[in-house]
Amino acid sequence: MRVRNDLNCGTWDSEYQQLDSQSRVRTLFKETAVEISSSSRVLVVDDHEPFRRFICSTLEKRPELQIVGEVSDGLQAVQKAEELQPDVIVLDIGLPTLSGIEAARRIRKLSPDSKILFMSQESSEDVVREALGTGARGYVVKTDAGGDLLKGVNTVLRGERFVGKRFSCHHFIGESDAPARVSEGATSHASSRGGTDSTTIPGATSVMQPNAS
Repeated sequence: MRVRNDLNCGTWDSEYQQLDSQSRVRTLFKETAVEISSSSRVLVVDDHEPFRRFICSTLEKRPELQIVGEVSDGLQAVQKAEELQPDVIVLDIGLPTLSGIEAARRIRKLSPDSKILFMSQESSEDVVREALGTGARGYVVKTDAGGDLLKGVNTVLRGERFVGKRFSCHHFIGESDAPARVSEGATSHASSRGGTDSTTIPGATSVMQPNAS
């Protein structure tokens, strides 16, 4: 079909009128180059239910993010990743049955296109380096989730690497040998291993996270 202009508008109108209503809609979208982007599918993995709910409620603020599954242990994470092939996996490290780091290694083989964003209470440089070494695209500390979660998801969806601002003094190299992007607006807090985290959810009361690694 020719695009309508002042010289052949009669021809265009004649052809257009012969189409049914659905074809007209498709034609208009095609001719004006309108694109409808599909949503990004997210799998959430955390064994601490209150924090898992917080992750989901935060992601649900973005209509383009579709939560396709929630699981609470590492083995389930591997199985769901293989089954669902999500675009992004928000993955805890301290999980029952299988650690998040080992789960990530298996997921990378079974769902290679899924981008993994680790979220853990661990802020040790060695842990972060090991986590990113699995081929994961990003790392967020749980106490920074209020400012870093959506930034991290958006960044890894663009194919970039992401770490929180607290790691701005470190240079992490992962599978792609590309430096991770550092969050620009996250607040840095000290995090102690094995202690109790107080994660402030914007607009809500503080949720205590005992040993939610």
